[in-house]
Amino acid sequence: MKLIKPWAPKDSIAVIGSGSWATALVKIFTDSKLFVHWYIHREEDAIYIKKHLKNPKYLTSVKFKRNRIKVSHNLNETLNICLWVVFAIPSAFIESILKTIEIDLSKKIIVSGVKGILPQSNKHLGDFLRDEFNIPLSQFILIAGPTHAEEIALERLSYLTLVSENESIAAQLQTKLNVPYVQCHYSGDLLGIEYASILKNIYAIASGIAFGLGYGDNFQSVLISNSMGEMERFLYALNPIERSLTKSAYLGDLLVTAYSAFSRNRRFGTLLGRGYTVKGIQSEMQMIAEGFFALKPLYLLAQNQKLSLPIFSTVYGIVHEGLPAKKGFKWLTKKLV
Repeated sequence: MKLIKPWAPKDSIAVIGSGSWATALVKIFTDSKLFVHWYIHREEDAIYIKKHLKNPKYLTSVKFKRNRIKVSHNLNETLNICLWVVFAIPSAFIESILKTIEIDLSKKIIVSGVKGILPQSNKHLGDFLRDEFNIPLSQFILIAGPTHAEEIALERLSYLTLVSENESIAAQLQTKLNVPYVQCHYSGDLLGIEYASILKNIYAIASGIAFGLGYGDNFQSVLISNSMGEMERFLYALNPIERSLTKSAYLGDLLVTAYSAFSRNRRFGTLLGRGYTVKGIQSEMQMIAEGFFALKPLYLLAQNQKLSLPIFSTVYGIVHEGLPAKKGFKWLTKKLV
């Protein structure tokens, strides 16, 4: 399918997704005086945003300027317009969206706001786009936290880590995120931060389970410090380079996801700790807990690497093997140091 490229403002960017993180990124880009071509999957939501300049489901307090956005229900048209494309779709759904793309993406600069393993291919987005769309990693950037979309909506000071093998395009993206309430830093540890941003969701589920079971702050501090140790062993097994896990993209992202009331992964865990079934939780929660979808592929990866990860294994057992949360955490308390 070859599309005729329509006119677009020079400082424009495409955002693919309609959830809270996509909405937060559209807010940042428009506040930074860019023009955003915004793809919305559900046609009724696209119509609502065009009319009311608000997302009807996520960050509903944010109102956009009409002269800064163009909302579309046509994915290929939106992708065709801009050189810069931001994907901010939950990992559970992005592969089905990507399969509908009919244009050449190989020259695009891809920005990922996706935090999770793609469940059908068991890949993270950068590798999937390289293998399926011939997009080199030199044209790929990951936006990492620690940042909750809800605090972006409130314009509370937030920090982003821009992760890429190509520091030049990361610097260009930083200029597009130029707003007073966001500070950006660069990292070249693409593999490490991609997996850290996935692992922290699993450890946030563990934190939620502990909270749901009634464990206090003393236990939580031990749980999270041990989680950091597990994450370090996991990342080193995948890519044995020196990295400082005290930096915000690692430890900071883990802390905010494990402790924040905005964290859907912690909420998922809390409900598990209170005795809800996985099916019951999924019907109650409106947003996706990325850690749930990451558990199986990362568990298999950890087994292949022969890694000892008691916290990770306990969460896996509770979620996928029917292990009672109370019993699992009673065992876990004897494994932590």
